Amino acid sequence: MPHVVTQSCCGDASCVYACPVNCIHPTPDEPDFLTSDMLYIDPVACVDCGACVTACPVDAIVPHDRLPESQEPFVQINEAFYRDGRVRPLLAPHVPPLRVPEGREPLDVAIVGTGPAAMYAADELLTVPGARVTMYERLPAPYGLARTGVAPDHLKTRQVSDLFDRIAAQDGIRIVYGTKVGRDVTHQDLLDRHHAVVYAVGASADRRLDVPGRDLPGTATATEFVAWYNGHPDHADRRFDLSHERAVIVGNGNVALDVARILTADPERLAGTSIAPRALEALRDGRVREVVIVARRGVAHSAFTLPELVGLMQVPGIDLVLDSADLDLDLDAGTGALGHAAAQKLRLLRELAERPATGNGKRIVLRYLASPLAIVGDDRVRGVELGRNAYVPGSGDRVEPTGERETLDAGLVLGSIGYRGTAVPGVPFDEARAVIPNAGGRVLAEPGGAVLPGVYATGWIKRGPTGFIGTNKQDAMETVRHLVEDYAEGRLRAPRASLV
Repeated sequence: MPHVVTQSCCGDASCVYACPVNCIHPTPDEPDFLTSDMLYIDPVACVDCGACVTACPVDAIVPHDRLPESQEPFVQINEAFYRDGRVRPLLAPHVPPLRVPEGREPLDVAIVGTGPAAMYAADELLTVPGARVTMYERLPAPYGLARTGVAPDHLKTRQVSDLFDRIAAQDGIRIVYGTKVGRDVTHQDLLDRHHAVVYAVGASADRRLDVPGRDLPGTATATEFVAWYNGHPDHADRRFDLSHERAVIVGNGNVALDVARILTADPERLAGTSIAPRALEALRDGRVREVVIVARRGVAHSAFTLPELVGLMQVPGIDLVLDSADLDLDLDAGTGALGHAAAQKLRLLRELAERPATGNGKRIVLRYLASPLAIVGDDRVRGVELGRNAYVPGSGDRVEPTGERETLDAGLVLGSIGYRGTAVPGVPFDEARAVIPNAGGRVLAEPGGAVLPGVYATGWIKRGPTGFIGTNKQDAMETVRHLVEDYAEGRLRAPRASLV
């Protein structure tokens, strides 16, 4: 296997298009692309040309003989993806260049937001000759969750900002900071000033725990905690009490694992990163020695990705703990045929359950088949009451409470149960799905309704909070292609007001 995709894979598929022998899968035209934890290199078909290494924006692709020990599990993971003999297309899909009729006024587009979806959309738009893009960002700095949502010790993942810097430096693009739609400018203002408006505002709200005690001091969301340690302007002045030895995180996606790792990491390992100084000092003074990550269902339904699990298992000085009984209960429930990522996660979790704890450092405990029933405390959090769950026989993945309860002492409880989009003033919003209603990125007047000319969406506000940083590239390409098609067909009204 000449090359291997490793933990920092962002899934933007630049490597897929760079590969001359189509040995990187799933490709964007394959059905498992949007649900895959990462991309994989066929160890037989790879010709060791290195084109993918150059194309990757986060240095995720490494020659197999240069892998550090911590990344060696990805050799087996990559090989296993191709072991079932799956047949792949001979060629990666051809993406024709965007074209517009000659003699038309230059295409002028507003993009609301500067996160990954917005930056990929801007990059695609600027392939149209003469196109101009104005990006409107409410914060004083760009790139959204690529800047404030990635853990500071994920240095390679953070390198995607270098790609966005190159996009932002192109001729024809400018960014207007400190501008919020509905406060500083209206939706109609943007339509008047541009041929089209693309909303790439993400999913900025958290889904919060709905249990008694959820408002006690000492409770928050994991994304608020991430924003705090990354120095997000909206959360820079917050304080989190880290004086208790145990913290509990409800939900076991990648954000939960990131937060658990930061809470238990040696602060001196974080000192050379971009972590906010105030957060670093709080961690140095903190007493957290154990983080319990609570999941409602069993191990086969773990929400974290395979690369994130591999990375956490390699962190020095932290015991990652899983009770083997949780594995047995989950497997006895009968979860049906597992996909590649789920099967590999189960393999690694079995190894983890058998691995003896050192007892010398801090602990991250993976708890399964448990749900929070209440946050316990008077003036602040003192613990969390958990209820035991069991799979409903024959239901596949549905669980129900068993009636068993226990209370864990804790001084910090963080919910990590997902994101939710919020409405933009003047723009249609689907409350049920928490997205802007759209068809392939063309915004609709209502779910299933008529297309609104000149209004588009991309990223999480278009499809919901799924996928990774790079997934937004394919999403943005679809939206921009529809926008340019509408422009070429004369469906977009020319700007009627001067630019700000």
